[in-house]
Amino acid sequence: MELSVIEQIKRFQDFIDSNYYETLLENVRKGDRFLLIDFAELSKYDPDLATELLDSPEDTIKAIEKSIEQFDVDGLRSFKVRIYNLPQSQHIMIRDIRSKHINTLLFVDGLIKQKSDVRPKVTSARFECPVCGNIMNVLQVEGTFKEPTRCGCGRKGKFVMLDKEMVDAQGIVLEEAHEHLEGGEQPKRINVLLTDDLVSPLSEKRTSPGSKVEVFGIVKEVPIISRTGAKSTKFDLMIDANYVKPTEDTFYQVGISEEEEKKILEIANDPKGYEKLVNSIAPSIYGYEKIKESLLLQLMGGIRKVRMDKVVSRGDMHILLVGDPGAGKSALLKRITQIAPKGRYVSGKGVSGAGITAAVVRDEFLGGWALEAGAMVLSSDGLVCVDELDKMSSEDRSAMHEALENQTVSISKANIQATLIARTTVLAAANPKFGRFDPFGIIADQIDLPPTLINRFDLIFPIKDLPEETRDEKMAKHILTLHQSPDLQEPEIPTELLRKYVAYARQRISPKLTDGALEEIKDFYLRMRKGGGEGGIRTIPISPRQLEALVRLSEASARARLDDRVTRKDAKKAIELLDYCLMQVGFDKETGKIDIDRIATGIAATQRSHIMILKDIIGELETKLGKSIPIDDIVAEAKNRGLDEDKVEEALERLKRSGDIFEPRRGFLSRI
Repeated sequence: MELSVIEQIKRFQDFIDSNYYETLLENVRKGDRFLLIDFAELSKYDPDLATELLDSPEDTIKAIEKSIEQFDVDGLRSFKVRIYNLPQSQHIMIRDIRSKHINTLLFVDGLIKQKSDVRPKVTSARFECPVCGNIMNVLQVEGTFKEPTRCGCGRKGKFVMLDKEMVDAQGIVLEEAHEHLEGGEQPKRINVLLTDDLVSPLSEKRTSPGSKVEVFGIVKEVPIISRTGAKSTKFDLMIDANYVKPTEDTFYQVGISEEEEKKILEIANDPKGYEKLVNSIAPSIYGYEKIKESLLLQLMGGIRKVRMDKVVSRGDMHILLVGDPGAGKSALLKRITQIAPKGRYVSGKGVSGAGITAAVVRDEFLGGWALEAGAMVLSSDGLVCVDELDKMSSEDRSAMHEALENQTVSISKANIQATLIARTTVLAAANPKFGRFDPFGIIADQIDLPPTLINRFDLIFPIKDLPEETRDEKMAKHILTLHQSPDLQEPEIPTELLRKYVAYARQRISPKLTDGALEEIKDFYLRMRKGGGEGGIRTIPISPRQLEALVRLSEASARARLDDRVTRKDAKKAIELLDYCLMQVGFDKETGKIDIDRIATGIAATQRSHIMILKDIIGELETKLGKSIPIDDIVAEAKNRGLDEDKVEEALERLKRSGDIFEPRRGFLSRI
């Protein structure tokens, strides 16, 4: 049933008068030049109008805007109408848009990959005929600027332009979200045009690259101009956006209702609340209590502090799991991405340095260069799980250094110099150097990652898969029971509530260190530094980086209890976790002490002292024997100083590799 325009305007006026009049006045008062209309309310009020809106959206939206102008209120000229909450039948995937959808109102969802600058766009222009003074208004709908061809008086061409109306416009590239794709499908993209209030500074934040959004709009065709300047028979598609709604929140944007808040406070007041939280992290994976506890603390995070001199202490904790194959690392990572909002999962060989930080690509939409954000920037204020860290190439891994410590990604390529914010928590997993841990070897030697990268992780957990009868039996029973009845291991706290709990803690709780906690951490730090060993070999058991890690862990522990104060108990929990990691990874059997250098520099303090002794010996022998020194003499001299032959060979090998000495002929050494 076709409605006349006058009838439409009248009906819309009644609808707005009865449902949206107060909102309209409020928006005028605030200075907002748009009105949000819920489609469901419109179809309840008048189904004919709703059908009309879906079938010929452009004319109908113009009719609504005209009906708004009829109200006797100042400032209602050029008011925009934004429609949301369309029926599910209007939802379409980007890949399924066809020519029959042109000029219909629908909504698509996806991930914003690129975004152009905001530029003015002409919507209509007025021209005057120099002969008869006739004024013509030409709407600018297509991509090229149109002038009137002839006037009523018979004149052709050369008209004077009086004025033109302009709006702000911006292009974004929307890509399909990966979760809706089936195997082997490439995600498709479409250009979206935002105009007017959709590019206001407030909406700008919502449409930054990496955000997931729903775009409500009208599908339009765009002529493709060939190189010769002629129009091609093929057309491009784009969406003229009517409204953009963000669908993915960070921890700080998750909405929490009063009922959920009650449940959250109940968990916090429960004496076993903390245990329940830890058990709900990954109930389907057996054991690993310490790791699950640290993952909970990682989700909570510490407090980000910006000091007066603009130096920032990060609040995000990074955790590295190094373990035997089949120990359930990937399963833990996958589970954590489900709990964390903006959680992303990337894996080893499929990751490039540009993909994890940021890339500079050619901007086809506007020409020139554009930044395309990588995984770490996209999940700022979220969490990234990097699986198979050891399989990444070393150049790509080194791209992560800055993002891990300073939480920024700097790019200087083409003509773009930019620093992107990447306030991301990283959870990484890797395999040991030879695929499995050697139970008798030193763990630190078997972690095949550069020391500079390892040092940026607050906690490192080696996961050894050693046969042990009672544990194996329990684990086998656990896994097999899960296969028998998959839904048996329900988390004690449902995933959705756990997610809200973490969000609530992050939004509302900013714990401060108490004197007791400060003392506890200081005592532990000093005790560890003092225990560094006596005599020639001084192991460094702990460095200031671990001190910061302790503070972050303590703050996260207080957050998990929804407490505004970091108590001694929290500090002890943090110390216990860090001590557990250091004992596993940094313990030096030769001295019986913890040596952070095993992790931080890759050379243990004992090895360093052996190298120093050998350098002295080579220097002394060179003055006696000249340039070429027999290796046997070096070994004999080292024995006199208490070094056995294996240690000497290992240290000489290191010196050769670093280029300090070389072998001019067999059995002899020379300094370079």
